[in-house]
Amino acid sequence: MKIGIPKEIKIKECRVAIIPSGVRILVEAGHEVYVEKDAGIKSGFFNEDYMAAGGVILEGPKEIFDICGMILKVKEPQPQEYDLLKPGQILFTYLHLAPVIELTQVLKEKKVIAIAYETVQEGNKLPLLEPMSQIAGRVAPMVASHFLSAHTNGMGVLIGGATGVSPSKVLIIGSGIVAKNAAQIASGMGADVIIMGRNQHSMTTLEDSLPNNVSTIYSNSHNIERILPTVDIVIGAVYITGERAPHLITREMLSLCKKGTVMVDVAIDQGGCIETSRPTTHDDPVFEIDGVIHYCVANMPGDYPVTATYALSNATIPYVKKIADMGWKRASLTDDAIYRGVNVAGGYVTEEAVAKAHQMEYYVLKEIIDNCSEFGGYVC
Repeated sequence: MKIGIPKEIKIKECRVAIIPSGVRILVEAGHEVYVEKDAGIKSGFFNEDYMAAGGVILEGPKEIFDICGMILKVKEPQPQEYDLLKPGQILFTYLHLAPVIELTQVLKEKKVIAIAYETVQEGNKLPLLEPMSQIAGRVAPMVASHFLSAHTNGMGVLIGGATGVSPSKVLIIGSGIVAKNAAQIASGMGADVIIMGRNQHSMTTLEDSLPNNVSTIYSNSHNIERILPTVDIVIGAVYITGERAPHLITREMLSLCKKGTVMVDVAIDQGGCIETSRPTTHDDPVFEIDGVIHYCVANMPGDYPVTATYALSNATIPYVKKIADMGWKRASLTDDAIYRGVNVAGGYVTEEAVAKAHQMEYYVLKEIIDNCSEFGGYVC
């Protein structure tokens, strides 16, 4: 299979979809790998590194999309990339379609095979989402601490306090990978941390593994409203596989917060768990509503590309190789994790949560594959 890696063009997205050792694995398996010129530079990989691994360097994205049957990316296609997509082409990347109807419609119209990293699922694990969730969770308290500073128009509070001065209080909503890593960093910085979740097992595990300045409480509106006036930082760490994030903090709840409270909505890729959130960029990361600072950068790990690219590529390569070796249909039918990753195929939405979010018709992937002649040639 011909596999293409275009340069990421989302604002300040410095990651690349594959590292040279991954290219070598694919080339040794008999595949051809085409990398856009300078795609890996900001992650510490040069064109010569990819060439030494057996990759071919091409000048621009159009060449990549024109000749390759599978496109590997980090972030979802940007509007200027829509016209480059081809019917039947495999697109393997983070998609986060539930809050984005326009991209969902484009993928349907282009009849691509869209496989989302974030819905590839093995049992209860999300192996391609977890590495970036880990990084985003660790970054969240650091950026929140930065925006508490006076020079950013924050309240001027140090997250860890000082001798004789109480530390900041941090509320983390969610009890998964993001929450665990955010709690590790925030508690390590000296903050008093409250994790608010609904999974009793996860919260028990977190309590057992985290230091004494971390506590847990069951998540509901009453508890959120009770705790919001006491905290300096809120980290939204909610993720329900494939679904749009629920708004657990409403616009009305902002009035309960102290002026200068910093909210970091890590769930923004899935629409955000704070009602007033909207996607921001590394160039313009925050905005203020009712005196509350919102940080909603949709590609937080992209600011740490060397670490993030290694972590992402190490996780994705086994799946990429299986899809390339077997073809997407056989790979999805023999590997349930890949099957769950297919969100759109040949013009049909095959991820139920995405179909529900956009009130589109949902199609069972296996039925489409088994009856491909009825559904059109791009799934045959």
